Amino acid sequence: MRESVEKALEKIRPALQADGGDIELIDVVEGVVKVRLTGACGGCPMSQMTLKMGVEKILKQHVPEVKSVETA
Repeated sequence: MRESVEKALEKIRPALQADGGDIELIDVVEGVVKVRLTGACGGCPMSQMTLKMGVEKILKQHVPEVKSVETA
């Protein structure tokens, strides 16, 4: 499952990098994906919306076993 999540994150990463940020996969435990937003995304007030409405939505589409995405 971790490999599938990594592949899905590669699809998301260019959009985050275009805004000066990035995303790092920390762990996947029982369908819960733990990530760290870095760069401009790390301190952005909209980062939680990006995480839930963007990253989580896309990961669930590509990896149906994903239950949620959380920051580590």
